[in-house]
Amino acid sequence: MTEFSILVVDDDTDFLNGIIRHLKKRFDPVPIIGACDGRAALEIISSSEVGVLLSDLRMPGLSGHELLEKAAGINPRICTVMITGYATVEAAVQALKAGAWDFITKPLDRDTLYLTVEKAVQHYTLARENKRLKALVSDLSSDLSPTWESRAMKQLQEKISAIAITDYTVLVTGESGAGKEFIAREIHRLSHRSPAACHALNCPAIPEQLLESELFGHVKGAFTGAERNREGFFLAADKGTLILDEIGDISLPIQAKLLKFLQDKEVKPVGSSSPKITDVRIIALTNRNLEEKIRDNSFRQDLFYRLNVLSIVVPPLRDRREDIPILVRKFIGQTSREMNLPPMEIHPSAMAYLARQPWPGNVRELLNYVRRLTVFSNGQTIDLPLIKMVDNDLGSDGTEYGSGGINPGQFTRMRYKDAKKEALDIFSRDYLTRMFEETRGNISETSRRSGLERASIQKIIKRLDLDMSRFRQ
Repeated sequence: MTEFSILVVDDDTDFLNGIIRHLKKRFDPVPIIGACDGRAALEIISSSEVGVLLSDLRMPGLSGHELLEKAAGINPRICTVMITGYATVEAAVQALKAGAWDFITKPLDRDTLYLTVEKAVQHYTLARENKRLKALVSDLSSDLSPTWESRAMKQLQEKISAIAITDYTVLVTGESGAGKEFIAREIHRLSHRSPAACHALNCPAIPEQLLESELFGHVKGAFTGAERNREGFFLAADKGTLILDEIGDISLPIQAKLLKFLQDKEVKPVGSSSPKITDVRIIALTNRNLEEKIRDNSFRQDLFYRLNVLSIVVPPLRDRREDIPILVRKFIGQTSREMNLPPMEIHPSAMAYLARQPWPGNVRELLNYVRRLTVFSNGQTIDLPLIKMVDNDLGSDGTEYGSGGINPGQFTRMRYKDAKKEALDIFSRDYLTRMFEETRGNISETSRRSGLERASIQKIIKRLDLDMSRFRQ
């Protein structure tokens, strides 16, 4: 069924009902709605998606011109056809200048009505699709693409595209943090199911006694605390995709119920005897070796075969180091937007350092690290001194750096913003003091060694009130 309706507005009830009857014969199953005045029409346009609006030009109260303007304010893409009994050039020009897509005159010719409305429906359908595609392109450019440069991931992208057009169950394997859920969401985004919901469930995070209810739902009174009916994830993701994360860690009883669902596509809520059919695609994720778990009898072999219809192995970040620079830039931009900061750059030496690291936590670890760099940056460039500070001062070990003695614990009584500024000032003073001692206060040489711009160094000197004369003696 179409996702938008055709709205006809006319204060002549007999005329209105006649148009509705004609349009229902021609445009079924598109909903045809009627309204006797402009105010009622606006309520309909505000509460539902109206694609085509046919409105009388002259009506008491809210005129057709006023309705046209207000309707466009609610839905700018609405395709409005004005109906007028005054077949004059002036009326037509006035309606078109006001934003009408077309106009027809009374008495109506049925073929003209059909042809005009059919073109209006096509125009609105194309406009909606164009908006969807523009949003998709924007999404790709801002968050998804380019996300990788390595040959391994480009080959994986081709595999994702091929898998996306099918409805088969998919098993995505790889190390923790490698990006398995991102891959699963890519499959959903590229599939015909993308307009519907995509839900993700971290299976081990939910106690076993509640996991069945989360998946299948329950009816009121099924167990203690079940005060009302609840729709499970299988039904919530109908026509869409359900991502089951860490599938290798679910218990054998839940495995048996999941296997039955994959076989029958039937959902029986806890406490109910009435099964429901749902159309949902399952994408299972795991960092475990399921074949080993099959051998030690902790994972069902028949479930493995049901899940492993199509499979994807996500390579760890250390095996695709070419992707690190592009991921770093993406994460810097993403974090900057989240913090409402201006765009930041990263110094080549800092990027080279990041590209050499092993990243045992893969993409997730890299993202969190870049977030720390962005939070503690004191300017618009991420450089090696900042990386040293994050590694040595504000890392998980809580060690101090140099004579400044930065320790996160000393700031716990301060507001975050003030604590961050204080920590950066301590680091900046310590770092530049050591650098100026080595360069004898030469700002150009300090700029070359540190990778900071001269103007940035001078701003720090002024902010910290450093006495440069003592370094030049």
